[in-house]
Amino acid sequence: MSVKAKKHLGQHFLTDKNICRKISDQYQKHQACTRVLEIGPGMGALTEFLLQRGDLEVHVMDIDLESIRYLEENFAALGERIYDKDFLKTDLKEVMGDQPFGVVGNFPYNISSQILFKCLEYRNQIPEIMGMFQKEVAVRVAEKPGSKAYGILSVLLQAYYDIDYCFTVDEHVFNPPPKVKSGVIRCVRNERQSLECDENLFFQIVKATFNQRRKTIRNGVKQWIKGKDVDHELLTKRPEQLSVDEFIELTKFVESTL
Repeated sequence: MSVKAKKHLGQHFLTDKNICRKISDQYQKHQACTRVLEIGPGMGALTEFLLQRGDLEVHVMDIDLESIRYLEENFAALGERIYDKDFLKTDLKEVMGDQPFGVVGNFPYNISSQILFKCLEYRNQIPEIMGMFQKEVAVRVAEKPGSKAYGILSVLLQAYYDIDYCFTVDEHVFNPPPKVKSGVIRCVRNERQSLECDENLFFQIVKATFNQRRKTIRNGVKQWIKGKDVDHELLTKRPEQLSVDEFIELTKFVESTL
């Protein structure tokens, strides 16, 4: 039995075992977190190497029933840790309980950003994310201030995770091959427990300013400071120039004007 890749699910099955091994080896089990949830395992190319490590309790989740059946038939070691669920719609505490777990996967490109935002919701339970994305997304997440690639994902993820771009993967090692290159990144939860500002407002300001990235910060936050005689050095800059700490400072300033 094999699984047919489904375009509507964004499936591109990784066929190069060396790359699967490399991803598995670079998952570092941050903070001694031995439980790991693989998203979209498909036919288990990466699952195989995660299980071989012997130091991980591997859980897998896939929305594709054909993949679920394949995993049940070929990976008996997983037992009941195979979940027929939509990651984006699942209460992860119902599946993984309250204890920490890492997230790994060759993520479907069409929902990869949403997967990261979902992980952000559970950031205090997910100490590490190790995964493959479309290269453009991987670069954006890991990018530093001052680059055109630096954006909303960069700031929001880097607020809570230290991110390393690990390596690039060519198109030909997938079946079917995607039309773009892929990139593997590793995100490790940093020590920032809170942002020292209103986190919801922080998220709103980051999104609002980057939605007008060609304009200055003042234009991006005018819905909060409109009509007020306020000034701050950060208001004269563009969003891609601001670090996470500066966005926190900006949020605290906007809060002070409300």
